[in-house]
Amino acid sequence: MTQSPAVRVTGPSGAVRIGERAARTLVSEFARRNDPKAGLLVGATPESAVLAAAIEALLPGDRLTVVPAEGAAAAALREHVTAQGRWVADRVRVADTLAEADAAAVVVVAEPFTGTAEEARAAVDGLAKYLAEGAVLSVAAPLFRTEGADGELDRQGVLHGVRTDLVLRNTPPVRVHHLRFTPAPVALAASLSPAYRPSSVPLTRGMHIDSNGVAAAGITLGLAALARAARPKSKLWLLPALAAAPVAAFFRDPERDVPEDPSAVVASADGQVLSVQRLQDERFGDGEWLRIAVFLSVLDVHVNRAPVAGKVVDYFVADGGFVNAMKPDAEHNVAAYTVLDTDHGTVVVAQRTGLIARRIVQRAPVGSLLARGERFGLIRFGSRTDVYLPADAADPLVGPGDKVVGGATVIARWR
Repeated sequence: MTQSPAVRVTGPSGAVRIGERAARTLVSEFARRNDPKAGLLVGATPESAVLAAAIEALLPGDRLTVVPAEGAAAAALREHVTAQGRWVADRVRVADTLAEADAAAVVVVAEPFTGTAEEARAAVDGLAKYLAEGAVLSVAAPLFRTEGADGELDRQGVLHGVRTDLVLRNTPPVRVHHLRFTPAPVALAASLSPAYRPSSVPLTRGMHIDSNGVAAAGITLGLAALARAARPKSKLWLLPALAAAPVAAFFRDPERDVPEDPSAVVASADGQVLSVQRLQDERFGDGEWLRIAVFLSVLDVHVNRAPVAGKVVDYFVADGGFVNAMKPDAEHNVAAYTVLDTDHGTVVVAQRTGLIARRIVQRAPVGSLLARGERFGLIRFGSRTDVYLPADAADPLVGPGDKVVGGATVIARWR
């Protein structure tokens, strides 16, 4: 029987359950890798939703080692794996103890951390020994019902996090941290699929709403309720109530079919191409840059996507004004720059504010890997998104006035 690292499944307020949505988030780093890889799942039981998600994510060349939770029998886990069929049994090995496991590209802890900060720190340190070079450790902690583990994982996320996901649809809500302690090679990004993000709330199979939209719609409905309570005879409450639907629609986040062509550079946002220019910008390095600027009206999808596969090596915000994003002077608006290292050189995505847009959201910290077409942020209301490519390495395929679709339209091609 295994002795998992210092991970407490129950805290002072009772059991914490990892549901299907949180489980899918925990194994997302394993699921998004399309190259043959080794995974390690620690603290599993036969009925674990995390184990089911990990098995579902298996590809033909993958290997998964499963370590039972404390108090669970390895024999029961082996019987469960065997019952999944020969294809799964050939790729999943159940180890009696963690000491029997080898280093893996992705390590997932199926049990939420609910103990003390010291216990969480000891668990992370122990699990780090099983991480291969550039590997990711995925762990979760509830937003409450802990004795300090959540704070310790937040600290680890600041130091080593490549992504943090909040899963509200869980009992109780949990925060999932994906940690990387050694640098990952840039080339690995090309083998990744866009990461599953619980911040994108599904409405239908092909349409989601970003969590910002859920919050904004909730605020408008709250204002409507307050107005109705304060002045029950007035129809003023209808204004915020009717605004809830269009506000939520602004944050719509549709699924996109990302081109598989490795030479393709896709649009980083929906909208209309404003300009295609060759210019110099010493902030990003010597030489000429090919800049493709896209204007986003308030009717466009405002979720931003990575135009190419790459590694985030820098992120900074430049101060400026709030000119109408369609005007040339918008180049000097407040903007957030995400710098990617790719197999073809440096690529930069600039999220620019506009006359109405005053809020930029960027969710890809330095050190994280982005797949082509992967969501990495959004801009609230009308704005502009620029993509900078090495001018001597790419040819543009769009021109001013063209309509583009983020993550789907090929705007340039690598030579």
